[in-house]
Amino acid sequence: MSSNVGLSTPRGSGTSGYVQRNSAFLKPRAAGFGAPYPPVSSSSIDKPSSGFKQRQPDKQILEHDRMRAIEVKVLEERERLEEENEDREKDKKMPLAEEEIDEKCDALRKKLMKEMEDGPDEGPKERRQFKSYQVHEQAEAKMQESERLRKALGIKEDWERPESREKDGSGGRRELAPSSRRSRE
Repeated sequence: MSSNVGLSTPRGSGTSGYVQRNSAFLKPRAAGFGAPYPPVSSSSIDKPSSGFKQRQPDKQILEHDRMRAIEVKVLEERERLEEENEDREKDKKMPLAEEEIDEKCDALRKKLMKEMEDGPDEGPKERRQFKSYQVHEQAEAKMQESERLRKALGIKEDWERPESREKDGSGGRRELAPSSRRSRE
């Protein structure tokens, strides 16, 4: 045995005394970069929490995914044009030059980029349509959903949750007005 870990002696314990680490134990995340919640400080313990704060999606990652989708469409168009070129060569028709294919691909890329910048998204996205690893897309969809719900219910942006009922000592129960007590009896 080393460093006072485990049994002082395995004798009579029915084990060999071999100590191994528990690989099922998950250490809590260190508060810092990538941590989902801010660290708890002594000042925040005294004050009631300001409520739930939605984690903001990373705009650069979302932009990168949109750019990748555009490039996929451009590459699909390029492959289609190259296959069309092969068919033209078989039929002994005039094939497109490589420069013409590049120009058409560049034109499509510019058109898709302009649509991405000008046009709104495809509409409201549902969180269910995303995979579990698409956390930024899910966060963006959740924010849009929360915004639609807030507008539908007429809640102002600067609205804050009212104080808890537990602080007034009633334990969540409200007293009935005297007139309503008589009507119940």
